[in-house]
Amino acid sequence: MDHVGIVVNDLPAATKFFKDLGLTVMGETPVEGSWVDRVIGLEGVRADIVMLQGPGSDATTLELSTFQSPASVDGSGAAPANARGLRHVSFLVDDIDAAVAGLRARGTELVGEVLQYEHAYKLCYVRGPEGIIVELAEQLG
Repeated sequence: MDHVGIVVNDLPAATKFFKDLGLTVMGETPVEGSWVDRVIGLEGVRADIVMLQGPGSDATTLELSTFQSPASVDGSGAAPANARGLRHVSFLVDDIDAAVAGLRARGTELVGEVLQYEHAYKLCYVRGPEGIIVELAEQLG
């Protein structure tokens, strides 16, 4: 997989949230013109994109975008984890308790609880800006 794309209204807030999770900005760019219109099947596209990457891995790449035109279609930021469609992105963290404490200090809330799955992982879901669900996973042992 190359990347996962998430459309947001507040690009700076979403970028800050993922930077706080340890991702780094690889690049930022505006996109517009007939080439992007033809690729995504819309007309008059004007958007801003931020590409972020997880530490130490070429595989964890996230594209955040916001559209000036055409206007974004509103999705439900309160959709539960079992709603159809892309529901969450997951990141491995070294210390889930520290990651959760840091996010809580910034006002992020847990969706459920931090729990251990067998002897393999400690896991939790947090809800980021605009309702984005992020799973944090700490590999055990």
